Amino acid sequence: MNSEELEIAFNKAVRSINEHTEPFPADVLLKLYAYYKRATNNQSSPSSSNPLINAFKTNALFQVPEMSESEAKERYIETVNHYFLYRK
Repeated sequence: MNSEELEIAFNKAVRSINEHTEPFPADVLLKLYAYYKRATNNQSSPSSSNPLINAFKTNALFQVPEMSESEAKERYIETVNHYFLYRK
C-alpha cells in the first residue's frame, strides 16, 4: 500500500472508531491511543484529569516506542479491522 492509500485507510479507520457508539474494551482503546499518537507524531502527554488513566495511557505509549508513523498507521488499521471482525 502506498503512502496515499495508507493515509486514506488510516483516516477511514479513525472515522469508524469515532462514529462507533458502543463502548470499547479498555485494552483496545489503549492500543488505538498509542498507535494514533505515534501515527500522528503527537508528542503531547496524556491529559486526562484522572491520574490512573494517564498512567495507563503512558504505559501504552511505552509499548510502541520505536514505531514509525507508517507502521503505527498500519497497526491502527489492523486493530480496528480485527475489533470489528471479532467483537461479537
